[in-house]
Amino acid sequence: MTHDDSFELYDLRVEVVFRPGGAVYCGAKPGDHFELRGEMLHLPPGQGFSIYSLASVLPLLAAKQRRTHAHDWMSTDAEIACPDPNCTTRLRITRLGLRNFSHAQTTAVPLEGK
Repeated sequence: MTHDDSFELYDLRVEVVFRPGGAVYCGAKPGDHFELRGEMLHLPPGQGFSIYSLASVLPLLAAKQRRTHAHDWMSTDAEIACPDPNCTTRLRITRLGLRNFSHAQTTAVPLEGK
């Protein structure tokens, strides 16, 4: 007898958004982004990403990967301010497709009652 221990997470894309005429101090360039697939962060070849900008979005990524109620602000709000108050860039989090995972393949802790 087998049981389904699967769950889904959204893949995410975090992209730097520029304000016309705004100051940029984080070293970002147009098109800078990374993708989060499961727990793995993927950067395009040769592109960097500010650790301070990453630190500003990191606490939100696990929540953005999960399904949320349509009225929850986590479902609607997508832009995070650069942590430098003088930098006018924003970091836009976009949900991409859903990816399937197995509980048993992501943790050593067994499901209760299974």
